[in-house]
Amino acid sequence: MTEGCADRTVGGHLIALLEKHRVDTVFGIPGVHTVELYRGLAVSTIRHITPRHEQGAGFMADGYARVSGKPGVCLLISGPGLTNALTAMAQARADRVPMVVISAVNARATLGQGRGHLHELPDQSALLSQVVLATRTLWKPATLEPAVNELFTIANGPRPGPVHLEIPIDVLSMPAEGTQEHEHEHEPADVHESVHCGRTDLEHSIDLCRESESAVILAGGGVVKAAARLRTFAEVLDAPVVSTVNARGVLADHPLDVPASPSLVCVRKLLADADLIVAIGTEWGPTDYDMYERGPATLPTRLVRVDSDPDMLDAGPPATSSICSEAGDFLDSALRRRDEWQGGRSDGHLRAEACRASAQVETGEQYIEHLAVLSALWQVLPEATIVGDSTQPVYAGNLYVDAPRPGSWFNSATGYGTLGYAPAAAVGAWLAEPARPVICLVGDGGLQFSLAELGSAKDVDAEVVFLVWNNRGYLEIEKAMKASRVQPLGVSPSAPDFVAVAVAYGLAATKVDSIASLRRAVAVLPRPCLVEWLEY
Repeated sequence: MTEGCADRTVGGHLIALLEKHRVDTVFGIPGVHTVELYRGLAVSTIRHITPRHEQGAGFMADGYARVSGKPGVCLLISGPGLTNALTAMAQARADRVPMVVISAVNARATLGQGRGHLHELPDQSALLSQVVLATRTLWKPATLEPAVNELFTIANGPRPGPVHLEIPIDVLSMPAEGTQEHEHEHEPADVHESVHCGRTDLEHSIDLCRESESAVILAGGGVVKAAARLRTFAEVLDAPVVSTVNARGVLADHPLDVPASPSLVCVRKLLADADLIVAIGTEWGPTDYDMYERGPATLPTRLVRVDSDPDMLDAGPPATSSICSEAGDFLDSALRRRDEWQGGRSDGHLRAEACRASAQVETGEQYIEHLAVLSALWQVLPEATIVGDSTQPVYAGNLYVDAPRPGSWFNSATGYGTLGYAPAAAVGAWLAEPARPVICLVGDGGLQFSLAELGSAKDVDAEVVFLVWNNRGYLEIEKAMKASRVQPLGVSPSAPDFVAVAVAYGLAATKVDSIASLRRAVAVLPRPCLVEWLEY
């Protein structure tokens, strides 16, 4: 633990507060403006991970948070350090990933002057307010602990996401004597209280379940932590479960599982033919539900929506019954009354089986080949988490993938949709759960956004396989240009010898061009390693 409050600065006391919030890992690159934070880190129990770029710090925090269930924490310098991480914060916000970003800012007396101070922005906090759920400036030491507690509560709140605390450099070095100090370890606020709906809303949803003969469940990322209860709910309702990208694996190897995109025609038909849809923990965003821009799907007249964020319920589509609740709390409440709606339905597995078969065909011949690659990876490393970037096999998996468990498949190809996410996020995911290997699935274009994070993986000897899908450029963009009768331009950036670069960073590396050679490489190469798939 850090030293006593009377012997430390605000920066050192902040590190002690992070320990109270059970933070065990932080991501960042130190700078002259954050020296006081590192004074506290040097004597703390918290592990510091240094990426090669602040964007990497944010992506590492994202991957860490998704796997650990705790907020990922970044320590960043003012100005460029913070703006470098904006893209990562935006991705986290889009996918409801809790993140706490702590940065320096210029001394209080210089703020807003525009005099050219180092790292100066016109209004750093105002810039961040467009991306994060909340941003706070620490004007005096006494408000440090309330600010930290508030931001952790917001980050873990009904709509999780990134938050930001900035501390002027003159405040960072002040004595912490004026700060509030509590003897007991901080217990994170319980922001997920039971079912936040009226009793009549829950009763109405039970009535709809009781009357249904052909229900379908839509499962979003908000249900991942309640996968076991979802499985029971689906069995009692005899309802196929369609999972969005962030929910893949919630019903793994179950006859009711439909691990396919609700944008596919056959899945839309499954929804249209149902007499009830129960949508749990899903925002109903277009990158999941209308990725082909065909317009809204046809839905039955009866729709139950469950979401922890009331704004998402208000955003539509309009529901017969809207329940503001955490997914697990709703499922608990519904299952306690299962005797009221458990019926004699028996065709759910047949509807799910037919939809699975149609979905695989609908993905197309090339994507079916890509799905065979994903299957081979999990056959060799069945416990692995696959962390994806925007690249062809990831697009295929987002349409249809049999992920082996909840949380074993996530990527940046939906929502905010950034490139360069996977290499750093894969390292963060492994740090959160070192017992599981991680496969970083990234294209040759995307990897060049964050190629240097290979070094970060080597620094911590991460059990990560970097699988580089090399199709000589931005193939998806090239296809879009051709489809619009635009001459492809700017879609063929040159690439280095990825194997040579990996070896230069101290990683084992090889090239493969078949599933058989991929299996061998993934099975025998020491990790971290890089495997380059030549898709040409």
